[in-house]
Amino acid sequence: MTPFTYRDGGLHAEDVPLSRIADQVGTPVYVYSQSAIEAAYDRFAGALEAELGAARTLVCYAMKANSNVGVLAALAARGAGADIVSEGELLRALAAGVPADKIVYPGVGKTRHEIAAALKAGIHQFNAESLPELELIDAVARALGVRAPVALRINPDVDAKTHHKISTGRAEDKFGIDADALPEVVERLRALDAVDLKGLAVHIGSQITEQAPFRQAYTRTAELYRWLQDAGWPVDRIDLGGGLGIVYRDEPAPDVEGYARLVRETVAETTDARLAFEPGRHLVGNAGVLVTRTLYLKQGRVRPILVVDAAMNDLIRPALYEAWHELKPVARGAGADELTQMDVVGPVCESADTFARARPLPAMRAGDLLAFFSAGAYGAVMASGYNSRLPVPEVMVQGERFAIVRRRPSFQEVLSSEQVPGWLGRPADAAPDRAPPDTPVAGDPAASAGTRKTG
Repeated sequence: MTPFTYRDGGLHAEDVPLSRIADQVGTPVYVYSQSAIEAAYDRFAGALEAELGAARTLVCYAMKANSNVGVLAALAARGAGADIVSEGELLRALAAGVPADKIVYPGVGKTRHEIAAALKAGIHQFNAESLPELELIDAVARALGVRAPVALRINPDVDAKTHHKISTGRAEDKFGIDADALPEVVERLRALDAVDLKGLAVHIGSQITEQAPFRQAYTRTAELYRWLQDAGWPVDRIDLGGGLGIVYRDEPAPDVEGYARLVRETVAETTDARLAFEPGRHLVGNAGVLVTRTLYLKQGRVRPILVVDAAMNDLIRPALYEAWHELKPVARGAGADELTQMDVVGPVCESADTFARARPLPAMRAGDLLAFFSAGAYGAVMASGYNSRLPVPEVMVQGERFAIVRRRPSFQEVLSSEQVPGWLGRPADAAPDRAPPDTPVAGDPAASAGTRKTG
């Protein structure tokens, strides 16, 4: 069930008209439904607890999907931990109220400083992905006088049958330790006194819509876990990663309960391990939209071209992954069923700044609002400042209320982090000492992040 529905001819996020948010916050703007995030988490965690028991499961939200502190706080209040891949994500998770002992830290390129920060915070575990990384973790832990909890991330050489750019468990991928190299790695671990081997981890990719890859990877991981125990290692946990997909277009709807049964059959019934999970997109992907405003309707040579104020720097997934996002007008007028194929593009000076080609849409005029669906994951978090465009604000909705959970900065704030080298002097045409004010956006309350109620 989507939290974005039409009422009285207008698209709403829960009980808030998207047009009201666009008018007050400006466009483009990301809008997230708190209720949808909570519902997705409750279903996922509830299915696992029903099959495995609450004491045996730890759900660590993969915050790479959407690291806004408002989103994190909503999940933390539900009992979620966090899956982080940088010191910045560690600090965000802690700031949002995620307990340190519910944080797992995978990633192939952890730095000495990041490892030290995570150890000082007291995280649940590192998911180590190579022998050199294990040696660095050991050295940092020794210097701090602590022991580092570690799970070995295994690469099981399983094709997740997803987009090649988001597959992580094949032999040629950069992630994890080759399963066949596990005996060599654990033998080296005997000399690393500051590393405390806790178990294994596996993650084979993202947006997985079939269960067969999970079954193959989890069965292999359970075998390796039992081998470790037989070899005398006192391991007690397995991190099964994430990857469960969402519906963008015509994918099969994820079978959450079936996934939980698969985990029980492949891992829970064959090992005594406590189990961690790292869902990301599955919890937030369909809980968010990107609202954009039409700038022009250009009559192209092949078909009409709809130019909107969102761009590839705001939502890069179509340019990066050829990703599909459903598009719907925010206002549903009398001619809503009379569709014309048109291209939808942004203002960035790149041909890749194209969101959709030959997409059937109702008549659109300059000033009309358009919503990109399934934009809650890998949207704002992957945005950039390309073409010196300002970051997109983010809004969270709960019932009749909405709050700005990331405001749009001013150009002065963005420029304040840059400076001309002293040896270049002051350019002759430099701006005056007092920079001109930003061009205002009608009704934009970007300076305030207060909660608002519609009505």
